[in-house]
Amino acid sequence: MNKYVLALDQGTTSSRAIVFDKSGEIVSVGQYPYEQIYPQPGWVEHDPEAIWETERMAAAEAVGFANVPISAVGITNQRETTIIWEKETGRPIYNAIVWQCRRTADLCDGLDEKGFGEMITAKTGLKLDAYFSGTKIRWILDRVPGAQERAERGELLFGTVETWLIWKLTGGKSHVTDYSNACRTMLFNIHTLEWDKELCEMLNIPMAMLPTPVENSALYGEVTEGIPGLESLAGVPVCGSAGDQQAALFGQACFKPGDAKNTYGTGCFTLMNVGEFPARSASGLVTTIAWSIGGKVTYALEGSVFNGGSTIQWLRDGLGIIGSAPEVNPLAESVPDSGGVILVPAFTGLGAPYWDMYARGAILGITRGTTKAHIARAALEGIAYQVTDLMNAMRKDSGREISVLHVDGGASVSNIMMQIQSDLLRIPVERPKVVETTAFGAAALAGLYAGVWESLDEIAAAHRCDRVFTPERPAEDCERDYRNWKRAVERAQNWAEK
Repeated sequence: MNKYVLALDQGTTSSRAIVFDKSGEIVSVGQYPYEQIYPQPGWVEHDPEAIWETERMAAAEAVGFANVPISAVGITNQRETTIIWEKETGRPIYNAIVWQCRRTADLCDGLDEKGFGEMITAKTGLKLDAYFSGTKIRWILDRVPGAQERAERGELLFGTVETWLIWKLTGGKSHVTDYSNACRTMLFNIHTLEWDKELCEMLNIPMAMLPTPVENSALYGEVTEGIPGLESLAGVPVCGSAGDQQAALFGQACFKPGDAKNTYGTGCFTLMNVGEFPARSASGLVTTIAWSIGGKVTYALEGSVFNGGSTIQWLRDGLGIIGSAPEVNPLAESVPDSGGVILVPAFTGLGAPYWDMYARGAILGITRGTTKAHIARAALEGIAYQVTDLMNAMRKDSGREISVLHVDGGASVSNIMMQIQSDLLRIPVERPKVVETTAFGAAALAGLYAGVWESLDEIAAAHRCDRVFTPERPAEDCERDYRNWKRAVERAQNWAEK
């Protein structure tokens, strides 16, 4: 008898819900976009109620269309995005501060000047950066009148997006965060698997507001009765959760040390399974918890690119040179190369391996012969160059020669960009038949607990390849272009005044 799992995939620009069957096939999908809020340059916010409402509508649509009994609910989410709400009423006290937001860069600089950077990295595996949740919490507590005192009294709750969704799904009965999301807050000790008192004191964050850390495949609660459109889910266990990038690593069946994947979403995120011991990076990567199942923790090295698919959105919405995201591919293919144009998409700074909060976007190499096609191709190349930076750092840190890159995410459907990626890395790039591996990872974690899948081997069997891209361009041409990319990055770095 077939069994079905609902995955809630709450992303940076839209909320989706996907019903999977036991074979890993998609049965139905629901998706709703929501507003991006930009109060000032470098700041990004979301309305937490819009996050919930669009996710609820997406789930109702997917469940209604599938019209099958759901065995479990899994959640995957945009990470680091920070929400604080009232415990009694459930009302957010401020908009969600999004992972892309750079408003706490000055606070991070102050902590760095006080010498906290090494302690943060040693305990959390992270870099001291505005990307992570801790300084975002501090910013909200400082700006909302009375928030610090209320948090100390236990009247306010903090959560990243999965915590918020689990709290809403369970009718406020469950205030938890899974290990893969907890470790992205800059407050969680990845060695002790606990909130770190010293880190919380560093930012003066009351521990009473923090959710309970839990494993990635476990019972968090049941869907409460009376959620509009989700009445059929009442009593269904919510039992799987992982941050989007760890969920994609799991969904790609990267279960062995050395397995690596990249997700081409709003940002790009490369993760490599490093096994049961956390590996410290010397090349600008971060160490993160991949997942914890049955008391066993798996760690990963991670590199984060802040602007991946958002670069294509910018071509569409900012420059207006394409009418829809898929149009970028034929436009880029209409020219044999970028004509020497390099686009550095550092719209919100540069992530790994540079960690430059003050970098800004740049287009270099423009001539009178430059056309929108060259810029479109340079945009795709700029995404691939950033992933190449991450993979090179990963090779150096791990001492492993990664034999294949598994890819997923919305932008991975671009054949031209996947070919560019394979050319730059000089290794095969493998795209799965179902590119929704982030959502499948969440479904698999929930289904593993609920007995839909009995083992990791069964989950791996549901992962099937669609196409493998292999290097075609001469290596010397790719090496020349990559050197020019590094020169362009130098010019984009440290641009915004501190």
